[in-house]
Amino acid sequence: MVFDKKHLLLLLDRPREPVFMGKGRVVFDVPDNYLTDRYRPIGPEIQNRFGENAEERIPVRSIPLPDLRIPMSLGRQEQFSLFIPRHRKIAARLIDIFMGMRNVEDLQSCAVFARDRINPYLFNYALSVALLHRKDTHDLDLPTIIEIFPDKYVDSKVFAQIREEATVVPEGMRMPIVIPKDYTASDLDEEHRLWYFREDIGVNLHHWHWHLVYPFDATNRAIVDKDRRGELFYYMHQQLVARYNFERFSNRLQRVKRLNNLREPIGEGYFPKLDSLVASRAWPGRVDSSVLKDLNREADQIKQDVADLERWIDRIYEAIHQGFVVDESGNRIPLDEQKGIDHLGNIIESSILSPNRQLYGDMHNMGHVFISYAHDPDHRHLESFGVMGDVATAMRDPVFYRWHSYIDDIFQEHKNKLTPYTRGQLTFDGISITGITVQPEDGQPNTFQTFWQQSDVDLSRGMDFVPRGNVFARFTHLQHSPFVTTITIDNESDAQRMAFVRIFLAPKNDERGTPMVFRDQRLFMVELDKFLVALRPGSNRIRRRSKESTVTIPFERTFRNLDQNRPEPDTAAEAEFNFCGCGWPAHMLIPKGLPEGLPADLFIMVSNYEEDRVVQDLVGTCNDAASYCGVRDRLYPDRKPMGYPFDRAARSGVDTLANFLTPNMAVQTVAVVHNDRTVNRTG
Repeated sequence: MVFDKKHLLLLLDRPREPVFMGKGRVVFDVPDNYLTDRYRPIGPEIQNRFGENAEERIPVRSIPLPDLRIPMSLGRQEQFSLFIPRHRKIAARLIDIFMGMRNVEDLQSCAVFARDRINPYLFNYALSVALLHRKDTHDLDLPTIIEIFPDKYVDSKVFAQIREEATVVPEGMRMPIVIPKDYTASDLDEEHRLWYFREDIGVNLHHWHWHLVYPFDATNRAIVDKDRRGELFYYMHQQLVARYNFERFSNRLQRVKRLNNLREPIGEGYFPKLDSLVASRAWPGRVDSSVLKDLNREADQIKQDVADLERWIDRIYEAIHQGFVVDESGNRIPLDEQKGIDHLGNIIESSILSPNRQLYGDMHNMGHVFISYAHDPDHRHLESFGVMGDVATAMRDPVFYRWHSYIDDIFQEHKNKLTPYTRGQLTFDGISITGITVQPEDGQPNTFQTFWQQSDVDLSRGMDFVPRGNVFARFTHLQHSPFVTTITIDNESDAQRMAFVRIFLAPKNDERGTPMVFRDQRLFMVELDKFLVALRPGSNRIRRRSKESTVTIPFERTFRNLDQNRPEPDTAAEAEFNFCGCGWPAHMLIPKGLPEGLPADLFIMVSNYEEDRVVQDLVGTCNDAASYCGVRDRLYPDRKPMGYPFDRAARSGVDTLANFLTPNMAVQTVAVVHNDRTVNRTG
């Protein structure tokens, strides 16, 4: 029998069921010595019972196994967090074990043995990272985490209805279970107005998938050490904060208040209404005005003071003002225009690429940990961490954006020290933009139209111990009408010129309704698209459809049915399908706006591709959502700093966006109009 490596993906399904239970019509033939102590005495009966109706039996070879004591030290029913140093080391060890297996058949044997002995969250994370980074498996398409662990995304009340539907109603006649539109709080809480952003499945999947592609800890340094990784950490999170602020303006709220005083009570509470199906516990909430306290949690091997976090922050600020960081050998590494932001990103996060973890600490990750344990800092109530402790759920909590606003502030401290771009550096000689029009599919020119949409997600792969077959949850999310941006560009030279077109959107006015000054507005600039064009001599009319954006991944890839949307087998497209899961969800490209229209500035810049170009072959690679995610196994496909031209303070004399413009830039005033209607997604 030919070994099929796609069977490895079945080990991710129904994570709490024993591995010998059927995965659809497929059953793993598990050697008796691989069964856990509970099932070994009844091994033959089990194999017969679950194998009799199987259409395919997958033989699992018994091999000498590596030492799994470290991965098994995390309890099966504990929560798992990448932010907790002990958990991170355990995960790095398991990734190392999976990466080190000689071939995919040995990997399957090791994974089958490990699966029923290791924490399901830990197992799925480590195996996913290994499959993504091994040369012999990186063409497999990983299921998204909502398919495997729907409990991280779906209102806990819904699971009883799902079990009833799956048990009572035959497959083919089952109805989707509707997830309530805004179930975590009432309108008494003004932060709840942004439920549709913070609790959006696609937004949270983006954050989870980004951290899967860019893990910050692994024994194999190559898994972490990717091109401009620290800068990507900065830019992806900067854009999250900018987008969130745009949504706040769309709900008549002020911009995010930075969490820059760690001793001050956190005004916003949050109660996620989620249950952990692995830990069989409700995710803990955080009451209003919680205070961060020193941590002393023996079970997690964490003994850390809030003062440690403050000390690390002071050292990072000091390094920024000195213009260099110090590595473990005492050497100075300059925080220059080229690599400074990259070093800073690696230090702040902090990943294993940090030049000096001892000195600069673990600021970002431990900040998440302190906040996630605010309700039980010394483990007296035996509570686990809140949603801020998990990359798959952290963006649900309003405090995520307060913490990351402060982190972005630190990055901007560095950016503001860099020499502003001169007018000459921004200009593209002989190129000018003479017209911009945005045309939505249904609406006035120069408007973006948003509304609500209902879509279904199949949760069957994550529903343990329920009858087989599809079972759907129906959720409500923001959506925008498709639109086309038409740009008229004049090329005064006699030759064809290659150019990058960069498109950004920002609110026109601040929360008081007054026009934004450039100093503030540049931090609100949300990247919508970036693409290459050939400009013929004379006038060029460029038409760009919204679904072509290099920031987003298509709706089908966020909520994909892996069987329906898979590219042709053994093609370059299939090889890249998994990495392509990383990207901003297409349905969230445009902020919600207001019923009367939220005024915004659509900024477009045409820059010289010869100066921006990175020489590499991108054929057959997933580069359609490169802005926030980079390109798999390649360099970041733009030589300019991420966020250019808004990544630095403006040159002298520029106080508004209009003052900033050069002939190769243009701004069109647009309105973001929200229509409070709900449509069902068809097709």
